[in-house]
Amino acid sequence: MDPIVIALAKAAGLEKALALFPDDVAAAAAQALNNAGAVTVPADPAAEPWPPMRAGIGL
Repeated sequence: MDPIVIALAKAAGLEKALALFPDDVAAAAAQALNNAGAVTVPADPAAEPWPPMRAGIGL
């Protein structure tokens, strides 16, 4: 397995999943890397993709 995937899994607190299910962690990492291009980053970082979550709005 790629050492970067191992380091990211450990940084995410997935040590137990990495130890018990290394194939699944590798498959999830591969799927995430293959779909990374589908995620669009907003041009304006201050812009929210949806209205702010506030209690009572829209009820």
